[in-house]
This record gives sequence, C-alpha cells and structure tokens, in this order.
Amino acid sequence: MTSPHPLPASGPAPSSSPMSSYQRRILTVAVLSSFIVFLDGTVINVALPAISRELGGGLAGQQWVVDAYLISLTAVILLAGSLSDAFGRRRVIFWGLIGFGAASVLCAVSVTDAMLIVSRGIQGIAGALLVPSSLAIIVANFDGPARAKAIGRWTAWTSTAFLAGPLLGGVLVDLVSWRLVFAINVIPIAVTLLALRRLDLEPPRAVKPVIDYRGAVLGILGIGLPVFALIEHGRLGWSNPIVWGALALGLASFGLFLWNEAVASHPMLPLSLFRVRNFWVGNVATAFIYAALSLGGFALTLFLQQVAGYSATQAGLASLPSTVISISLASLFGTLAGRYGSRWFMAAGPIVGAVGYLLLSQVTAEANYVSQVLPGTVVFSLGLVMTVAPLTAAVLGSIDPERAGIASATNNAVSRVAGLVATAAAALIIGDALTVEGFSRAALATSALLVVGGIVSLVGIQNAKRSQRT
Repeated sequence: MTSPHPLPASGPAPSSSPMSSYQRRILTVAVLSSFIVFLDGTVINVALPAISRELGGGLAGQQWVVDAYLISLTAVILLAGSLSDAFGRRRVIFWGLIGFGAASVLCAVSVTDAMLIVSRGIQGIAGALLVPSSLAIIVANFDGPARAKAIGRWTAWTSTAFLAGPLLGGVLVDLVSWRLVFAINVIPIAVTLLALRRLDLEPPRAVKPVIDYRGAVLGILGIGLPVFALIEHGRLGWSNPIVWGALALGLASFGLFLWNEAVASHPMLPLSLFRVRNFWVGNVATAFIYAALSLGGFALTLFLQQVAGYSATQAGLASLPSTVISISLASLFGTLAGRYGSRWFMAAGPIVGAVGYLLLSQVTAEANYVSQVLPGTVVFSLGLVMTVAPLTAAVLGSIDPERAGIASATNNAVSRVAGLVATAAAALIIGDALTVEGFSRAALATSALLVVGGIVSLVGIQNAKRSQRT
C-alpha cells in the first residue's frame, strides 16, 4: 500500500533515522484516538452509583451502561478493521472521532437511563472505528525498529488510559459531576481532529472497495451474541433462555462467518492471515495473556475493596505503579523488540508477570500495601510492559500494511473476548464469596495463564527476519 505520507523512493525511512515531524503527528493521532476509547471503557465504573441516583434504572441499568459499550465495541471491531483497509485509515478515524464525540455529548446530556444506554452503544460503535485504524496508520508509516518503538509508545499511553480510568473518573465524579466523565472527551477529540487535518490524504485505491456485507452481518452476530451471553450470564444465569439462546445463535453465526470467509471472493477477514505463523501464534498468546490480565485485575480490585477494606480511590491508586512503569518503559521494550525481535520478550514478560501474581497470591486479609501488594504489583507490571508492545509488533509486523486494519481488529477482538471469558469464569475459581483463599486461587490461575502465554510465544514466535509475511 502506498503510504499517505511521501517517502523516499526506496521505501520507509531507515530504522536508524529520527522520527520526522510527520511521523510524530501520525503517532499523536494514533495515541489520542485510542486513548479515549480505552479510557471510556474503565472510567465509567466509578460513576455508576452517581448515574443511578440521578437517572434511576437500578442495578440492571448500571450494568447496561457498561455492557452496551463493551458489546457494540467488540461486535463491530472486525467490520471496522475491514472498513479501515478498504476506505483508508484517515477517513475511518475522522468518522470515528465525529461519532465518538457526538455520542459523548449525548451521554453527558442524557435525561434517562435508556438514553444513556443507547448513547453508550453508539460510543462503542464509533470506538470500534478508532482502535484498528490507529494501529494501522502506525504500521503504514513506520518500519522496522522504528515501528516497534512507535507501537511501544502507543501501548504506554493506551495502557495508561486503561489503568488511570477509575482514578480520573473518581475525581471528576467527586468534584464536579458524572456528566463530565463523558463531556471531557470533546477536548482530546478536538485536538485529534486538528492533528488529523495535517495528515496527507491517502491516494484512492486502484480498485473500488468491495464490502463483504454477508460476512459483516455474520461477524457482528457471531461475536456480539456470545459476548452478550458472557456478560449477561452473571445477572440472568446460564439457564436463562435469553443467555443460552444468544450463545447458541452466536456460535452458529460465527461458524457461518468462517464458512463465508472461506468461500467469499472478497472476504472481510481473509483466512489466509492465519497461515502466517507469527499472526496466529501471536493471537493464541494474546488469548492467554489477556485472559490473565482480566482475571487478575478483576480479582485484585474486588479483593482490595471487599476484603482488605480499601476505598475505591485507594484501590485505584494501587494501580499507580503499573501506570508509571508503562509510561516509562513501554517505548524502551518496543525499541528492543524492534532491534532483537519480539520472541524473547514475549516469552520472558509473561513469566515475570506470573511471578508477580505468585507474590500476590500470598496476600493476607489486611493486604498491607507496601509489604504485600506493592512488590507483586511492580513485578507483574514489569512483566506486562515487557510483553505488550513486542506482542503487538509481532502480530502486526507479520502482515502487509494494507491488511493492518483487519489484523489489528482481529487481535483486539481476541483480547476482548478472552478477557470476557476469563471474567465469566472468575466465579468458578473464586467461589460464591470472595475470600483470601478465593483470591489466592484466582492469582494462581492468573499465573498459570501467563506461563502458558509465555510458553506459546517461546515455542511459536519467529523473529521478524525469519517470519513469513502475507
């Protein structure tokens, strides 16, 4: 694919060249457009009680304020990646930002819980347009070690958004209003739109894009309905026909989706991608690693508040070392992965993270932060930052840039579904009520998932100079 920014005739700038001002704008757009999506996935949790007091809706309404965003974002992300490849990253990011901004305003001015839930669903659809395209423009405009370093910076800030969301949400809710949690999105969106205007237009495609409409519908049902079932089973139970019916219909739709992608002349998700070793192995590793992140984070947050007696703000501050480590080191490990290959970082990082959760598994009911929580959190965070940027670089680096949108979307879908499956399974591991023993089992299960992810990477990942690309 021709880069949207004029590059030397020989191709992308050499990896040893410093980042150009144009590449810095590319990275700014990529980071900001993803930052708001990840932030809105977590910032909402601490605002739910205030929303319920003002708009009503009860527990079910609170759950749907969260679930409408998660379901629509996950269900549409494959289609969004395909649209990014077909129509260009700049155009898809532009409409994603406009949609996210409009939905954020609707959320902020909502007068009923139903209006807020619908607006959150629109936010999720718009967010799905942003994440795959933000990574795809990095892949299209950086090469070699420079690409891995840029992905490291992207990872640092998106991880920061994910980790800092609860703390930022708590401050906004306590000092101003829950409505500011949504209204504040207008500021980074405006900045991103201004930066986006300074990017060169992508050249028109030689062949008119063809959209796989049948695959799009089957993909949305095949991902969205199982995600709905995984989320709602906690409230309704697996025996509820709405839950098991959605799961059955979703799995059938996903099977038909795979069949359609195999026979379609212009598939939304070319199955040939899975013949690329680093792509399919990287996605298998992603499933284990992100299942561990979701299970461990879910269990630790609940344990600190429900057993150890931390306040919501204290529990949010407990993740501060992870934020600092991510910002400080993600770019470094992205650079190292670009120089030496991703394999060893993807193998060692999860093992280090597993040691962190082994330490956390020894936490007692008092959960003294300095002596019991902090050491494990720091070790886990170091393992996480060693893993994520090299993992993303390995998966996307194995695919031609013109397919980077759907490749990124696939990896995002795998990580989100894996996290939802792990969270749904948490009750089986923890038990009916969270105790010290239940948290210890969850921490050990998290360690085991991380170890498997590291082994998969060690055995399966090839460094870029040996890996096949399609």
